This record gives sequence, structure tokens and C-alpha cells, in this order.
Amino acid sequence: MAVEKRLAFSIVQFLRDQTHCGALNSDEQESLEVAIQCLETTFKISSSDCHLAVPQPLTEIFLNSLLKNDNLTLPETSPSPEDIERAEQLKNEGNNHMKEENYRCAVECYTKAIDLDLRNAVYYCNRAAAHSKLGNYTEATGDCERAIGIDPSYSKAYGRMGLALTAMNKYPEAISYFKKALVLDPENDTYKSNLKIAEQKQKEATSPIAAGLGFDMASLINNPAFISMAASVMQNQQVQQLMSGMMSNAVGGPAAGVGGLSDISSLIEAGQQFAQQIQQQNPELIEQLRNHIRSRSFSGSAEEHS
Repeated sequence: MAVEKRLAFSIVQFLRDQTHCGALNSDEQESLEVAIQCLETTFKISSSDCHLAVPQPLTEIFLNSLLKNDNLTLPETSPSPEDIERAEQLKNEGNNHMKEENYRCAVECYTKAIDLDLRNAVYYCNRAAAHSKLGNYTEATGDCERAIGIDPSYSKAYGRMGLALTAMNKYPEAISYFKKALVLDPENDTYKSNLKIAEQKQKEATSPIAAGLGFDMASLINNPAFISMAASVMQNQQVQQLMSGMMSNAVGGPAAGVGGLSDISSLIEAGQQFAQQIQQQNPELIEQLRNHIRSRSFSGSAEEHS
């Protein structure tokens, strides 16, 4: 039963990480929490049973197994010298397209290079960077997985996997990959910076106010377009009345004697109403701001390509 308990503990850890990723709605969160409780009851385990933990997260064990199977499909013969030379030329063309922000052309060049030399981890990793620039994060993670399968010591593949996972709001997994990148390249300031960003976003995603607002207000607050919208919304009479009531409570109104709980509730209510009105007024701009933040929040945006 020891093996089954350790497996169940790993599954519970995975499910708990998913509840913290910030990508689930309330019903999905509740379903996962019920699943966790059922597993813990059935296998008689709890989060405090640290002796049941395994060295690798369940996702990493699963990924490594997939990659081993994928590697069996690689050609047994090496590419010809001519193919290797042409593949390098295509890679360099792709790098030039990246510098010029022609990301779709870069993807095409890297794909052609891969077709000529399936065993080169750099080509997959570079294509992952291009996919990330296009917002194709699922494709980016797939290419990073292939690069890691070919060369498990390739730190840049772990770093770019972390960037893509962060953009997908999968912060626990992103943190894990950034840490692996730092094990392989301990002095890399980019990995250190991106790890801190992912850890901060993980904290924000699990905070009650962040969950209530539904998106990253902290990242938007310094955006000029957001400030303009905020000024417009603050002219709304309902918002003004709500804020006025909060101020009255803060200086000794009826709610002042209950430990400030009403003030906190009003603050969350104001934030929710604020976010809803902004979303209703200009949903396209909100989506643009989200995408802008995702593409510009990481130190990897200026990273050179191999």
C-alpha cells in the first residue's frame, strides 16, 4: 500500500497546484477540492505527510515518460552534412526574423530546420520562443518539451518553458521550470528575475482580492489607457456613493466597531463593480492590455537566440 499512498499523495499535490494556478472558475475549483478530499479520505493521507513526497512532481514524471517514448521515433541515422549546414542557415534566418519581429516567418524557418535535423534541441527551443511571441503558448510548451527530451541539460529550454507556463497562468509549474533552469545555469539573471515574477504572480493569483477581481489589477494600474478608463468610471454616481459610504465607515460610521470587516467587504465589492464596468465599457482594450502584459512582463523578451 506504500506505493499507492505515495502515488495518491503525488496526485493530490498535482490537483492542489491546479487550484492555485488562477485559471479555474469557482465551480472547477470546488470540484478539485472535493476530489482532493475524496483521495485523502480513501488513502488516509494528508498534506502533512511529507514522507510520502517523491523527488519529482507528477507532471515531470509524466513528461519524462512521454519524452522517452517520443525519442524512440527519432531517426536512427544522422542528417547529412549538407542537411546540417542548410538547417543552420535556416536557423540563422529565423533568428534574423525574430530580431525584426517577423515571428511567423521565424516559425517557418525553424520548422524547416527541424525537418532537416530532428535531433537539434536548439531549433525546437527557438521555435518555442517564436510561438510564445505569437501567443501560441501550447505549441511553445510542446517545443520546449521536445528540446528537453533531446538535451535534458539545455537550461534555455527550461527557461522558455517557464515563460510559456507563466503566460498560461500555470505559476506552480513555471516556478518549477525556472528553478530547474537555475540549477543548470545558477548565475543567469534572467532566470532569477523571471522566477521572482512567477512567484509574485502566484501570490497575487491566490489572494482573495485578486480572485474577486478576476484579472491582474496590479499589472494594469500603471497603464495610461487603464488610468483613462478608471477616471471615466469614477465619475459614475454609483461608484461615488459606494466609495463615500466606505469613507464614512472608516471615520466612525456604524461599521467601524466590527473590526473593519464591512470595510473590507465594501472594498472587494467596489473592486468587483469597478472591474465589471471597465469590462463592459471596453472589453477589447482589456483583452489588449492582458496580452500586452503577458508579452512584456518577462525578462526573456529581450533574450538572444542560439
